[in-house]
Amino acid sequence: MASLRTLLGGSSLICEGKLDFGSFCIQRIIIDVVNLVFLFVFYLFLLVCSVGKQHRRVVNRKDNISIVVSIGCAVVSVLYLGAGLWDVIARDDGFNSLTWLVELVRGLVWISLSVSLLVRTSKPVKILISAWWVSFALLVSVLHIEVLFRTHRIEIFDVIPWPVNILLLFCSFRNFIDLTRENESLSEPLLEKKEEKEQIELCETNFFSKLSFSWINPLLSRGHLRPLTLEDIPSISTEDESDSAYRKFANAWESLIRDKSSNDRRNLVLMAITKVYFKENIFIAICAVLRTVSVVALPLLLYAFVNYSNQEEGNLQDGLVLLGCLVVSKVVESLSQRYWFFASRRSGMRMRSALMVAVYQKQLKLSSLGRRRHSAGEIVNYIAVDAYRMGEFPWWFHSTWSLVLQLFMSIGVLFSVVGVGAIPGVVPLVICGFLNMPLAKIIQKFQSQFMISQDERLRATSEILNSMKIIKLQSWEEKFKGLIESLRDNEFKWLSKQHFLRPYGTVSYWISPTIVSSVVFLGCVLFGSAPLNAGIIFTVLATLRSMAEPVRMLPESLSILIQVKVSFDRINTFLLDDEVKNDEVRRLPLQNSDKSVTVDAGNFSWVPEIASPTLRNVELEIKRGQKIAVCGPVGAGKSSILYAVLGEIPKLSGTVHVFGSIAYVSQVSWIQSGTIRDNILYGKPMDAAKYEEAIKACALDKDINSFDHGDLTEIASVLFNDCVMKALEKKTVILVTHQVEFLSEVDRILVMDGGQITQSGSYEELLMAGTAFEQLVNAHRDSITALGSWDGDGRGESQGTAPEMSNVCYPTKQNSEGEISVKGPPAIQLTQDEEMEIGDVGWKPFMDYVLISKGSVYLSLSLLTQSTFVVLQAASTYWLAFAIQIPNMTNSVLIGVYTGIATLSAVFVFFRSHYAAHLGLKASKAFFSGLNNAIFKAPMLFFDSTPVGRILTRASSDLSILDFDIPFGMIFLAAGATEVVATIGIMAFITWQVLIVAVLAMVAVHYIQGYYMSSARELIRINGTTKAPVMNYAAESSLGVVTIRAFNMVDRFFKNYLKLVDTDATLFFLSNAAMEWLVLRIETLQNLTLFTAAFFLLLLPKNKVTPGLVGLSLSYAFSLTSTQIFASRWYCTLSNYMISVERIKQFMYIPEEPAAVIEDNRPPSSWPSKGRIEFQELKIRYRSNAPGSIRTNLDPLALYSDDEIWKALEKCQLKTTISGLPNKLDSSVSDEVAHRVPTVLDSDMVMVLSYGKLLEYDVPSNLMATNSSFSKLVAEYWSSCRRNSYQNFGNHQ
Repeated sequence: MASLRTLLGGSSLICEGKLDFGSFCIQRIIIDVVNLVFLFVFYLFLLVCSVGKQHRRVVNRKDNISIVVSIGCAVVSVLYLGAGLWDVIARDDGFNSLTWLVELVRGLVWISLSVSLLVRTSKPVKILISAWWVSFALLVSVLHIEVLFRTHRIEIFDVIPWPVNILLLFCSFRNFIDLTRENESLSEPLLEKKEEKEQIELCETNFFSKLSFSWINPLLSRGHLRPLTLEDIPSISTEDESDSAYRKFANAWESLIRDKSSNDRRNLVLMAITKVYFKENIFIAICAVLRTVSVVALPLLLYAFVNYSNQEEGNLQDGLVLLGCLVVSKVVESLSQRYWFFASRRSGMRMRSALMVAVYQKQLKLSSLGRRRHSAGEIVNYIAVDAYRMGEFPWWFHSTWSLVLQLFMSIGVLFSVVGVGAIPGVVPLVICGFLNMPLAKIIQKFQSQFMISQDERLRATSEILNSMKIIKLQSWEEKFKGLIESLRDNEFKWLSKQHFLRPYGTVSYWISPTIVSSVVFLGCVLFGSAPLNAGIIFTVLATLRSMAEPVRMLPESLSILIQVKVSFDRINTFLLDDEVKNDEVRRLPLQNSDKSVTVDAGNFSWVPEIASPTLRNVELEIKRGQKIAVCGPVGAGKSSILYAVLGEIPKLSGTVHVFGSIAYVSQVSWIQSGTIRDNILYGKPMDAAKYEEAIKACALDKDINSFDHGDLTEIASVLFNDCVMKALEKKTVILVTHQVEFLSEVDRILVMDGGQITQSGSYEELLMAGTAFEQLVNAHRDSITALGSWDGDGRGESQGTAPEMSNVCYPTKQNSEGEISVKGPPAIQLTQDEEMEIGDVGWKPFMDYVLISKGSVYLSLSLLTQSTFVVLQAASTYWLAFAIQIPNMTNSVLIGVYTGIATLSAVFVFFRSHYAAHLGLKASKAFFSGLNNAIFKAPMLFFDSTPVGRILTRASSDLSILDFDIPFGMIFLAAGATEVVATIGIMAFITWQVLIVAVLAMVAVHYIQGYYMSSARELIRINGTTKAPVMNYAAESSLGVVTIRAFNMVDRFFKNYLKLVDTDATLFFLSNAAMEWLVLRIETLQNLTLFTAAFFLLLLPKNKVTPGLVGLSLSYAFSLTSTQIFASRWYCTLSNYMISVERIKQFMYIPEEPAAVIEDNRPPSSWPSKGRIEFQELKIRYRSNAPGSIRTNLDPLALYSDDEIWKALEKCQLKTTISGLPNKLDSSVSDEVAHRVPTVLDSDMVMVLSYGKLLEYDVPSNLMATNSSFSKLVAEYWSSCRRNSYQNFGNHQ
């Protein structure tokens, strides 16, 4: 207190020690005090507004006046700060005068005024700073006028700022005018602002907003008031849009492709990325260097502080300089690290978006050869795994080299402090590093085995979920549930091995600093290079703490970079693959010719390297409006002729001309995710008349009217007469079909065989010519003649499908928009939206995790051992601080006791991780068992209304979070929290005054965390729904790329994909920005605690606290910020992980279907006595199941031998067909349901259904003998066939 009293009440410190309110000096001090009050309130308001509930933002004018005045304030600030520093350095009267302090305070005031002119502020803050400017300008002006009036002169330091004060007065008047206009504008409608979505524009924000991440305040404020939705998320800034990122990458890629030589083996993707993003990563590298230097400098500052406390007559000025260096170091560390993290992930987001778009754009251009080398699943992986990995690539890249730099700089600091005594410590450091490698390899091996086992379980789960109707129909739930459980048991085995190995890695991490520090201390004693005093001991410990981060992080960083290299290679290979050539087909305007398609001397091959082409010597000319049918045996090249017209099959020679636009319907239907309306319109605007016409032509009107949601339901069909012959009457049509009954209707028929057009002509011409076409028709005639006795009055027209069709049609213009009414009563869609918890669910998920897993004992043991570990760690360092002050304390005892206590703490940290592993395994087993049981006991309605992907997500990614992340995350959170408490306790033990600031800082941290989490939680939840659409859209586009190119819709799909990528990137961007917003504020608060502790240590009287305790306090204080950030990050991360607990728990309590076995109501053992099936009020809906192999479809439980399966196939007349397949019983199955009339007539009984209701049920002959619906259906079918074919047979004969 003596030094403080001297500081405040010296004889001639300020104004010569006289309190005369009439003196100019005292009046200036009063103005300074007023300014300090305004300055304090100003920054307090800014802090409150940055985390408060301010919604409307008032933006200061960014005109020349504000900028000039701000610069003027900054210049005045520099003058005052320079004068103050000069007084500190040059004057030799020490602290006998505080003129330097007054000048520094005035410099701080002026720089704050400069900031106040530039910041974006809320209305209250704007009123405050305006009042500040007015009061300052008026008070200063009155004082200067008084001085001039009484002395007729004025100091130069008063002359320079005075004009700036006048300008501040002018700016305050402008502020009041702006506030008045703002109040008037409040009465204007607010609806207009909602028409445009808010956009993130970082380039337009001011410096302070960028520095503090306060530009994200409006979003966080909105999320604090209510749960965020996707509509609340602002769109990404123009400079961060995927389109911009892709164009930059594409330009660099094209330039590299032009310069690429044939023997160039470099990765062009990596080179293009480097070329585009090199400059912005220079800034990131500078930030990383600044952060590294500031971290490495902290041990040296600690050394200086301890030496200062050890001085008999300490100069407070020297202590304040040390405090200033500490402030600068921590501020530089905080800001540089925040901008390194944020800017690197922002750069990674741009790289990720560029490569995701590049891969998507490439698949739209990929040739048939390329598609053969890259399946749809592989292309999705290029986007979902390889390109997505780039989001974190810059961060890991800069982390790797900066950690190496930090390691070597820390070793240099160690040698500079203890000299050659550090050499022995390098040996155990290297040994511990190498010992971690085999452990890491073993864990990686277990992880690989776990992934293999997980893939097997997920593959089986997917097949079972897709076949759940069959499984429930056969009552096979228990058998397949047992199969999944057995696969999970194998997976669980590898998971357990990983978990029980982790504690050894934890022990290695914590015991390494103990061993290394002990050896270094021993080296100092043996070599006599440095005394074991407080400065040396705690500097060594602090240096080793800065070395621990690189030792822990570098192996993981290198592993990530290797994975990134693999991803770059995979993407590079894909982007260099073969593309569709634009010269394959020449497209010409339709008006210039009466032709639609011409092929001259065309030779085409799917594999150009093979000598025998797929299509040979194709000569084809199709007139405008003709209907062309293509027929022939399987493998004749019918589909290939269409691909030749589309330009999808490589052309070896010849020319192909297409006149007009193309529409294409593939053999395998391609339906996009969405409604019927979306698939019919295909991106075009609604034209009600044409829309209705198309629906009727495709015979979809009755189906759509029967759906609850009308054309907002998913279904599709194509019919021959109404669609091909009427709706497309004036269009050119090329129809590939096996349905002979339609051939007489077309203008021309192409018969193909062996890749050549063997015959061409009309129906009658080909019949007269005989050969293959006549054989095909005769076979069809025989089937009709055999059923000729079943004649009836056919009504209606022939309805046949066109499996593959290419339409060369005129371009049409859609001018009007309309709406097709949704038929049926209001109802919900069969597929329900996914349930999602909203808002803060508190500790409930944590309690659910512990209670469901019954792991409270293991959790308690983990917390107890963690607390003991922290106490022992503190005890080991306290021993060093205490023992070095004991006279005659031998070095061997000093080092031995420290080593023993620290080693004992490592035992407790082992058990901490061990119990955490047990907790995690119990939870994994309990949650999986509950989920698996609930899924297999769920009614079929659940599977009808729940997409398979939604169930698989819980069984895969959500369960993985429970397996790996949550148990250790809970322990990490506990570790961070206990270490923060221990740190503050040790600091308060030395200087109790710091407790006041520390408690206030902790309260503020808790509030800020809660404020952040209310938004961050929803951002994470929303982000979970934005990635899947990107991948689904890419997968759909890959499957339908031929159709997309045929309709010339590449640009539309590309733009839609850009929007999906931008939405996903926005969530990634905002999540990272919000995290940096949080960390920066927590660092600021805890740095304030650190600075307070350091300041009070300087004010302590000499010899009151030993240097050892000063070193102990500061060594913990220096780690306070990083420890608090560690705890806060894990708190937020764990809160997000708990979303997986919520999601799995949702599916653990699905309403169960009735029990399969009721013990008190079991039928007799002889049941059933008769074989009969009865349907009573049965209501079902059809949904196709995904095929498996032939074997698994016939024998899903693997109960029969191959011989028995072959006998069953022989009875079904399928043995010959399947035995000819390459993989025989292991061949995959594709759906096709036999529903033609000849097949139906061979059945024993016939069911006639209409709109889901049973109309008739009888033997076919009985139904044919009456005027039944079935007889009318048969008559309609055969009447159409007879009209199209049978009459022509008679004419021909």
